[in-house]
Amino acid sequence: MKIGVIGGSGYAGGELLRLLALHPHFEVISISAHSNAGEAITSVHPQLLSYSGRTFSAFSAAEFAACELIFLALPHGESSKVISQLPETVKIVDLGADFRLSFASSWEKYYGGNHPGTWAYGLPDLPGASDVLKGQSRVANPGCYATSIILGTAPAANFADLSDVVVVAASGTTGAGRSAKINLIASEVMGSLSSYKFGGIHQHTPEIEETLSKISGSDVKVSFTPVLAPMPRGILSTINLKLSKKMTTEEVRKIYEDFYQDSSFVQLLPIGSMPKTSAVVGSNHAQIQIAIDDHTNRIVISVAIDNLGKGAAAQAIHNANLIAGLDATSGLMADGIGA
Repeated sequence: MKIGVIGGSGYAGGELLRLLALHPHFEVISISAHSNAGEAITSVHPQLLSYSGRTFSAFSAAEFAACELIFLALPHGESSKVISQLPETVKIVDLGADFRLSFASSWEKYYGGNHPGTWAYGLPDLPGASDVLKGQSRVANPGCYATSIILGTAPAANFADLSDVVVVAASGTTGAGRSAKINLIASEVMGSLSSYKFGGIHQHTPEIEETLSKISGSDVKVSFTPVLAPMPRGILSTINLKLSKKMTTEEVRKIYEDFYQDSSFVQLLPIGSMPKTSAVVGSNHAQIQIAIDDHTNRIVISVAIDNLGKGAAAQAIHNANLIAGLDATSGLMADGIGA
């Protein structure tokens, strides 16, 4: 299947190209990167030796006319600008935020400007989601934080109070994109932790609330504090929920195991093991651990994913496999890299 990547020079774009190079059914024929047009792909992503001799192009619709499926790996607000130039028949997975939200008011509050629209939300590990996505041609890939928080919270929708979801989540610096920022240089980040977008203003908040509301059938409110961690990639989310009734750890574990029994990528770890970001780097896997805090009658959930893998490129390929009629796991069964 002929594949195009629009926006291949960023961190997510580079990870997408790496995974696509190993995919048994996808052939990347067109790769654009506006600011890096004309440059060798290996000059931007030196790890991608399988793309040696190839260069990034400037975007033009004509170059992508032969593609059967296109990945958009553009900054937020940019995908909607190129959609009208692409054939209506081409299948598209958008790694940006443009088509994730259902409500224009949420887009205007958290992103600003006019709401571009709504596509199918591509979180295929949720029960029943794969079947829905198989019939789609346009899919909005979830945000990285949103992926970890939704996966950790969704199984608890029927026994926890989702009107007060409290989350603290740490992410590696690649989550902020590749453009130069003084607060992200090594001298500023190494050996330091810092909260950012503090006080409920992070842009992933509305997609978390919208998705969990659809799952639970109730109103969801999320208090989310993101933390910048001194590492390149990975997300560790800690989610805290009030239980609606007294439950044992064994009862809750059974619910989580049943919820994800059909997922190849979400793993509830054995008791005593904790999720680690290093264990999932380079993969489409998510690790989850749960605990019951009997003192406060709350459930605490820990989730680890790779923000560039499960939180972006790997999940995008998972979605692409489904809309292309392929096995969901094609090109994605690699284990994490580890320490």
